[in-house]
Amino acid sequence: MNSNHRTYVSNILVIGSGAAGMRAAIAGHEAGKDTVIVGKRTRRDAHTVLAAGGINAALGTVDPEDSWQQHFVDTLKEGYFLSDPRTVELMAREAPTAIEELVAYGVDFAKTPDGEIDQRYFGAHKYRRTAYVGDSTGRAVLYGLADRVEELDIPIHENQYVSRLLVKDGVCFGAMSFNLLSGERTVYLADAVVLAAGGHTRLWRRSSSRALENTGDGMYLALAAGGEIADMELVQFHPTGMVAPESMLGTLVTEAVRGEGGRLYNADGERYMGRYDAERMELSTRDRVALANYTEIQEGRGGPNGGVFLDISHRSLDYIMEKLPRMYQQFMDAQNIDISKEPMEVAPTAHYTMGGVVVEPDTHATSIAGLYAAGETTSGLHGANRLGGNSLAETVVFGRRAGEAAVAFSQNLGAQVRANDVVRIAHDDLNNIVRTGTESAIDLLQTLRNVMWETCGVVRTEEKMQYGLERMEDLKVALTRANVSTEMELAQALDLRASIVSAEATLRGAIERRESRGAHQRTDYPDVDDNLNVNFVTRFDENSNQVISTQSVPPVPNSLLEWLTEEEFEIEGRLLE
Repeated sequence: MNSNHRTYVSNILVIGSGAAGMRAAIAGHEAGKDTVIVGKRTRRDAHTVLAAGGINAALGTVDPEDSWQQHFVDTLKEGYFLSDPRTVELMAREAPTAIEELVAYGVDFAKTPDGEIDQRYFGAHKYRRTAYVGDSTGRAVLYGLADRVEELDIPIHENQYVSRLLVKDGVCFGAMSFNLLSGERTVYLADAVVLAAGGHTRLWRRSSSRALENTGDGMYLALAAGGEIADMELVQFHPTGMVAPESMLGTLVTEAVRGEGGRLYNADGERYMGRYDAERMELSTRDRVALANYTEIQEGRGGPNGGVFLDISHRSLDYIMEKLPRMYQQFMDAQNIDISKEPMEVAPTAHYTMGGVVVEPDTHATSIAGLYAAGETTSGLHGANRLGGNSLAETVVFGRRAGEAAVAFSQNLGAQVRANDVVRIAHDDLNNIVRTGTESAIDLLQTLRNVMWETCGVVRTEEKMQYGLERMEDLKVALTRANVSTEMELAQALDLRASIVSAEATLRGAIERRESRGAHQRTDYPDVDDNLNVNFVTRFDENSNQVISTQSVPPVPNSLLEWLTEEEFEIEGRLLE
């Protein structure tokens, strides 16, 4: 049995090399703490690069009437009031400063003719508050943060798979990891840990995530360490993912296409959004557009590849190349389609995890001392429906806050926790997975993705979800028969373990939420239930069985209540912006 490992010691360990992790590491280093980042991918290839459309902040450069309070209102309303108001307030207040930081890091946002940062509409925003870099904003943000990390000489350990958090007496003191290429194990010892490991949308067959990312491993790590997760059933299905070729199935077609005037048509040539949201049309909220697209397809008005048609061809080629260059190239490369002349066939795709690890709003501390979390791996901000552009704002606002809180914990730590018995358990955990077996973990992952798409997808019923739970039990047994002899097979087996746990939490939460709210749509409970204005919290009991409880959503501060009483805003004309 392998018990060999290298040891790496730092003040702050950041798990995840996306925008949230990078920003946390910058905060740790700038406070004078030794900080290290570990990530599965190379430093400029984290999931953040796929965030296309933009980042929200009430800058007022295009619409001077905008304010952080209105940003707060738009976020809370479109989250169907399941968001934590304090978390939303912090994001809305601090997003403009975060934009200033990104500019200082070299992010070259699009500009207005007078040199201000340009801002465009995203669905369900009252004002234009989405700053952007063409349709590659996530890439630009990550690269800017990576440049700053490299400028500060913060170590980034790539190709590292974290298998277990190290916790002794309720205090997190590091993590066990192995190298995806060599298999070498490393024990990372730290005063504090920031978990920024992404979401769990890879659990669905159609997903905007890539392999080896967003498999729910961040949620699993927190649960296994004694933490809590919440609202796992609240998963955003982006309205527009690619439907062909198979290798591109689910790949995101950015909301910026609709923000720049893209129109949706069914196979009959009907611009159908008027049936679902006559006021906002294609700029409706993501949950409504996804449901509309799903319904058109299910009712037989889909195209040859099982999708609907998104058309931007009324815009000029020059306009498209300025605003949507990546989408133009994406369809040329994948389908040889010129989107300035032909429509794109699209369908809903699992896109964003709105639930995740339970954290305290101001510090993003978990229930485990010394463990903080940030980004898509956390719950609290998005409620039942995320506004496009809020995810990137979340990463930089709360990445910084989590990093600063980890610094404070490190500074106040009386004695560093170390526990050889915990390290041995982490070794045993990996050793017990390595075996000669009869099942393929990658095939079992594909089975799980198909099950989740069929039983807990865009539209749900209790009968299907109960069947989904039964299939998860089958997959737990199959996992014990998985053949694991290479580093990649070990990663796939760990992905499968995390995915099963995350899928089970999703299914259980979705069964308990007997209503339709935001992205969670049930045909057996089609209406919002005011009694379910709660968050569903999951933890492990002493036997590692999942236990679900409810937690009331905190009240909105009195100072912001008046903003919630304003009349609904008009959408007419926004498709022409």
